[in-house]
Amino acid sequence: MWLARQFLSSVVQRSQYAGQSGLLHRSRYGCLPKLEPRYLQCTSCWQSRVPVAGFETLNASITSPSCDEPNRSLDACYTSEQKDTILQMLNNASPSELAGVKLLRGRKSVNIVEYRTKNGPFKTLESVVNVPLLKHKSAVTVFNSILYPGKREGNGKIQLARFIKPEVDRSWLEKADAIVSIVCGTNKIAWAHVDREMMVLDWHELECPHFLKKTYLASTYLNDVSAVLKILPSANFYIIEKCSISVQNTALFPIMTHMRTVEAMLFSLLEPRNLAQDSNIPPKALNMMRSAVGRHFELMVGDSRTSGAQIVRKLMSDSVTKDLPRINFPPNLLMKYRNAFQMSSQGEGEELCNALLQAVAFYELLSKSSA
Repeated sequence: MWLARQFLSSVVQRSQYAGQSGLLHRSRYGCLPKLEPRYLQCTSCWQSRVPVAGFETLNASITSPSCDEPNRSLDACYTSEQKDTILQMLNNASPSELAGVKLLRGRKSVNIVEYRTKNGPFKTLESVVNVPLLKHKSAVTVFNSILYPGKREGNGKIQLARFIKPEVDRSWLEKADAIVSIVCGTNKIAWAHVDREMMVLDWHELECPHFLKKTYLASTYLNDVSAVLKILPSANFYIIEKCSISVQNTALFPIMTHMRTVEAMLFSLLEPRNLAQDSNIPPKALNMMRSAVGRHFELMVGDSRTSGAQIVRKLMSDSVTKDLPRINFPPNLLMKYRNAFQMSSQGEGEELCNALLQAVAFYELLSKSSA
């Protein structure tokens, strides 16, 4: 009965509105109905009608392109005031200031400074996509980060704790005069001795003849590691690369065993043995994640890291040609390694490259976390 009453009521209501425009309006002429959106009718009482006046506006808002669409001009996505704010930052900020913007750390901030120096200041937002490594989607993220910067963390522990272990107080690292960055390879150990002024004091590697000889004898490993420590420079901290090898790949188990063995020996031999646990003395040996260094220099491809030889060659070149390079090399080391790290020599010098990049990333990330 209720269903019948509802049906009859709807028929009556439709007859009352005969000749008026409804949600589905039949054309007077022609056999086929012409459906035109006019209003929405309440399905509860069938008496109240809600007019729909903004279909055209609604459709326009749905179909209009957004800033995420590559075909739309970036300048059309922002107001004139917002564009002025973004261009002011991009045209006047230093590389270190640009590195504080999301997605601009590492090479992108340097590319922006080099591009504006060569081509003049940015006049439009669309011109920013001409900078190497900055495409449409990345540019939108950068612009939004400039307009709405996130809050920085202000806790007492250094933000490097996400990839520096064990966690240490920031003040200890800031007071360090120099560090030694150590990287272990399959048959070599390399290190880079860098001071807080970003000067390379020593850069060397040593062949370890007993590495990966299938037996993994502790005594022979100890001999090779001890030979390195005899000529290792003195420093406030020794930063040891922490490799991230997938445990799911059983073929890499021998490499993982080798890396962990050398890492454990370095930690044991570099740490003072007579320190009480409650003493106010920081640890000397620290781990730094290899993947974190790769992300800093944009060397990560998925979970894998590509060679940093090209970046190292650029750092060496900038040390001679630029007034304020990221890192400085003494003439003797430039002469020693001027022809090294060539693309033709596959894998040669990778440990040296990684040791240097780890030292640079350590200081640059320490500087950012202290800001």
